[in-house]
Amino acid sequence: MIEGYIRDVPDFPKPGILFKDITPLLSDPVGLAKSIDLLAEVVDPASYDLVCGIESRGFIFGTALANKIGKGFIPIRKPGKLPWKTASESYELEYGTDTIEIHVDAVNETVKRVLVVDDLLATGGTMEAALKLVRKIGGDPVACAVVIELGFLPGREKLGDIPVHALVRV
Repeated sequence: MIEGYIRDVPDFPKPGILFKDITPLLSDPVGLAKSIDLLAEVVDPASYDLVCGIESRGFIFGTALANKIGKGFIPIRKPGKLPWKTASESYELEYGTDTIEIHVDAVNETVKRVLVVDDLLATGGTMEAALKLVRKIGGDPVACAVVIELGFLPGREKLGDIPVHALVRV
């Protein structure tokens, strides 16, 4: 499938970390197309109205997926990057805190079921915050789809009963 397009980079960004680099996947038209095709298959597009991508690599996969299946796209960004009224959610990192934002009018009563997409699920803090943000603005997150899941970390546990679909599980 797509595992062959993912490069291991030892000791990045610090010693002891084995970084999963998706740059070869992104630069190969066959690999990129295959990853988007697989994302389109892991969750039934009829079960959601919008695709939501988390800055920054979630934008790459999320917009391509939304375009492929004919859905709209919602960006979740770092603070101060969205030009309209926003809702925000802060979350813990292993080295501090971070915050993400979404437009308050990104969903409405008829378009509110959301698939949240990112490149990686690790400890789950960012994805958990994204799900909270979607709910905060009245959305209904139906599932999460990621390219890579680091299964040895507790990411899924933080997401409650929201289904998680990973193309590659390490």
